[in-house]
Amino acid sequence: MSYRAPTQDIRFVLKELAGLKSVLALPGFEEVSEDLVDAVLEENARFVEQAIAPLNRAGDTSPSQWTDGQVTTSPGFKNAFHEFAQGGWQGLQHEQEWGGQGLPKLVGAPASENMNAASLAFSLCPLLTDGVIEALTAVGTHDQQSRFIPPMLEGRWTGTMNLTEPQAGSDLAQIATRAVRQDDGSYRLSGQKIFITYGEHDMAENIVHLVLARTPDAPKGVKGISLFIVPKFLVNEDGTLGQRNDVWCASLEHKLGIHGSPTAVLLYGSGKGDVGEGAIGYVVGEENRGLEYMFIMMNAARYAVGVQGIAVSERALQHAVAYADERRQGQALEGSAGPVAISDHPDVQRMLLSMRALTEGGRALAYVAAAACDSSRRHSDAAVRAQNKALYEYLVPIVKGFSTESSIEVASLGVQVHGGMGFIEETGAAQFYRDARILPIYEGTTAIQANDFVGRKIIRDGGAVAKALSSEMRSVVAQLEDACAKVATDADGLALIARRLNAAIDAYDKATAFTLANAQSSIRAVFLGSVPYLMLAGTVHAGWQLARAALVCSQKADAGQGTAFYTQKLATSIFYAAHILPRAESLSASIVEGNVASRYAATAGTA
Repeated sequence: MSYRAPTQDIRFVLKELAGLKSVLALPGFEEVSEDLVDAVLEENARFVEQAIAPLNRAGDTSPSQWTDGQVTTSPGFKNAFHEFAQGGWQGLQHEQEWGGQGLPKLVGAPASENMNAASLAFSLCPLLTDGVIEALTAVGTHDQQSRFIPPMLEGRWTGTMNLTEPQAGSDLAQIATRAVRQDDGSYRLSGQKIFITYGEHDMAENIVHLVLARTPDAPKGVKGISLFIVPKFLVNEDGTLGQRNDVWCASLEHKLGIHGSPTAVLLYGSGKGDVGEGAIGYVVGEENRGLEYMFIMMNAARYAVGVQGIAVSERALQHAVAYADERRQGQALEGSAGPVAISDHPDVQRMLLSMRALTEGGRALAYVAAAACDSSRRHSDAAVRAQNKALYEYLVPIVKGFSTESSIEVASLGVQVHGGMGFIEETGAAQFYRDARILPIYEGTTAIQANDFVGRKIIRDGGAVAKALSSEMRSVVAQLEDACAKVATDADGLALIARRLNAAIDAYDKATAFTLANAQSSIRAVFLGSVPYLMLAGTVHAGWQLARAALVCSQKADAGQGTAFYTQKLATSIFYAAHILPRAESLSASIVEGNVASRYAATAGTA
């Protein structure tokens, strides 16, 4: 089944929920009109459907190949990346100063979603390059920016993020890669990095590695980590490529999914290349502040991975819907002359609606976060910028954690809809499940997102953002209750959403109160519930956005403007309230019982 970009739902979310008009009114976006945004979305849909989506299966069945340090990507990837570069897609939301198009993040998010839905393995390369560009834009010197950013925006070069080492996974304090300063101000790096996405490939002329390493006299722990630019090929003063640097791809990992994406083991300082022993690198910013700088890139990547979760969910949903409409089996419950499409069976409808509700709820939440990011950077009022910055930072771990965990559930349901055929690779449903499984792991596991969410986004500011959002959500409940009194059509559905959302907000408030009350006295109990709390927040906030969508759809119907799209959107919102929002109460219960549960949790690791 071929992929079709969900442009109608994307436009709905952009315009009705994320406030596209307000974002385009921000300083710096004066030349960006809604018509231009529509044109970008249409062209993006055409490009990904025709050029990228056909690569998805090929990347899975014909992975990248390693030969003596060189990597050949899956069939079609190189040509598609050239077309991607020619189309200017890498520069969509980056600064015009260096050759980007300077469009809002709110426009970049759906373009990224569509590309990842078309082929997750292919799209990982642009994702990491975006992060390198963002980091260098924020903290690189003018020379580093002018030397490295334009070729990446043009798609001639790509970028990577080098954190993990065999002994240092999430605990970056254990990083051992060494960087020794040279007389000319450069550094020589030696060490090994693993799990480097697109660490070596044949799609671009050069690869710009951002590498965490230690100088010989650096303090121990995370305070002694510095960040370095290490290009595959050195760059001459005139911008041309020079000598091959001493960074070498030792092997590629064999993975559960995303087979088309080459995940490299990189050796720095192995003596291979043209520069002698030790890879030549250039410090970014100040020594010993590397982790701080890398988090600029990582925060961008975490949001992008959340969007990947939505993308895989959308692809799995489309695949399952097409199969369910085509596959005929069993009789209708009311009786029928012959077999009916399985999409007529109530439990298949439940699965398909669960998939749709989680996908569309996650999309709405991610796009609202993107709008907050744009306002945090561009709004003329400093107080509004600060408020939106806090909101965006609060939402990033939710977008990452909730959307990626949901993608596993959605992809698994997609396999189930296919029945036994879902377990057969040829149908394609299994690939989405395998591909999705990495998403809650990389760029920080769900637990890391949850610990950040609880420690920095809730406890540190006394739950200020959480409490403000609770008040906003209560106002939507009031609007739903008011709408129930004014409309005859769908009043029962709106009333259901109001009841369930109100109960979910109560559950959210209880979890917030427990977390704040026990942050000092029962810290293990609080963090035992950090992942449930993150999933609770995602569940409630996605439900809030779908409740807002339901209000819009009801108003359209009441004004005689209802269409099949609005009818389906309203049905999805009502289903989410009935089947997904009740999860909030059980998640909250698991959190507030933490004081007792934590006393027994330690026994889980005993023999």
